[in-house]
Amino acid sequence: MRITTTLAAAALAVGTATGALAEKLPLGQISNYLNDLRTAEGTFTQINDDGTIDTGTIRIKRPGKMRFEYNAPNNGLVIVSANAVYIVDKKSNQPPETYPLKRTPLSLILARNVNLSQANMVTGHSFDGTATVVTAQDPKNPEYGNIQMKFTGNPVQLRQWVVNDSGGGQTTVVLGELETGGTIPNRLFNAPQGRSN
Repeated sequence: MRITTTLAAAALAVGTATGALAEKLPLGQISNYLNDLRTAEGTFTQINDDGTIDTGTIRIKRPGKMRFEYNAPNNGLVIVSANAVYIVDKKSNQPPETYPLKRTPLSLILARNVNLSQANMVTGHSFDGTATVVTAQDPKNPEYGNIQMKFTGNPVQLRQWVVNDSGGGQTTVVLGELETGGTIPNRLFNAPQGRSN
């Protein structure tokens, strides 16, 4: 499984329009939404850089944890935990690959305190007619790539995100309805043993 595919798996969601009175959401409101999001579970559809499509189940436990379980034929697993991204390719005999979370745009969303008003973090903030589009990067390390998120309002919800990685790859993850506020066992985010990159 390619790193582009995996990191973008760490992506969240697409939905539908919010109505005629929708308008651009302020960055402070979006930051508050992300900071208040503690747990979420649902399905996702991932559009990979090469145009292939994968589906699966996503679990989020903020701060710092995500789990992506891919359906067949992929059957892969991505775990974000302990400040790292672990990529498990069940079709391979190789041990899981490990990448530092801080080197991926996903770290911006999983941070303990999200502040999109931080200097040089947001490089784009617009409204496309149905959703607020926010493009963000690590202001200290813009070379790590960026993440483009789409939010609808009333109430605020993250609907889609696109990871543009440091290698020039792009992956989109679209979420179905997310169940939030439930209990997710920490054991689901246990880091597998793997090799570091």
